[in-house]
Amino acid sequence: MKIRAPAKINLTLRVVGRRADGYHLLDTIMVPVSLFDEIEIRQVHQSAFHRSGSSALIDIHCNHPEVPLGRDNIAYRAAELVMRKAKIRQPVEIRIRKKIPLGAGLGGGSTDAAAVLLGLNRMWKLHFSLPQLERLALQLGADVPFFIRAKPARVRGIGEKLRLLPKFRRRWIVLVYPGISVATAWVYANLPPKLTKVGVNTSIATLLESVDKLDKLLVNDLEQITLGRYPEIVRVKSMLSLAGAAGVLMSGSGSSVFGVFESKRLAVKAYRRMRHEEGVQAFLVHVLN
Repeated sequence: MKIRAPAKINLTLRVVGRRADGYHLLDTIMVPVSLFDEIEIRQVHQSAFHRSGSSALIDIHCNHPEVPLGRDNIAYRAAELVMRKAKIRQPVEIRIRKKIPLGAGLGGGSTDAAAVLLGLNRMWKLHFSLPQLERLALQLGADVPFFIRAKPARVRGIGEKLRLLPKFRRRWIVLVYPGISVATAWVYANLPPKLTKVGVNTSIATLLESVDKLDKLLVNDLEQITLGRYPEIVRVKSMLSLAGAAGVLMSGSGSSVFGVFESKRLAVKAYRRMRHEEGVQAFLVHVLN
């Protein structure tokens, strides 16, 4: 079974509180975009698995050398979670072809985990509903439930409150990865209390109507932390603005930056310019809706 796992960007990311257990409460608009990891899952015969010398039931392979292959891999833990929930002990091999950069604020690990949950549910005909899969996904990470449906959504709390945004226009976007892997845990650990805010009540639909209103939507409370340590991201934001983006923002905890464009023509022109910039990786994508 093969599954395409999309990246995401955060059009808005506000930190609105902190729980007693230390988890931060968010209010964010997340949208999937057309940049995909590719996940392949297949069952392995018990005898073949044992001949390999492995005692584990899950065998992870990845084309990216920096991706861990054991329990440190969130896709591994997703498979483990499904097996435990369904009481299945069937060996599986999971192959991950990474196209989403690591440590980029694009949800690369989370989307892979969601793809494994969805894939095993289909392959083993477990008939878990989407809400059931979202509850399982929350045990793996705050972004993982969003990727179960992978549709534009307002996400609140620690990822457990999702409200789909069905009337979401397709937008063309240029994503730029500056080659820096940012640790999400470090960003949140350095978030000062004064950054937390009350939730935003402005109509999201109104702000999404035109690119002229993007400046009121594109807010990321984590930017000043990440940009303070990585000035290269500031440079990327400036380059996208100069390339004609109607709005520019860092996604998630970074390091990727995205520019939203008024048309595909303008986005293509900017992409052609950005892909020749030294030290960065550019992607031309659109919102999946």
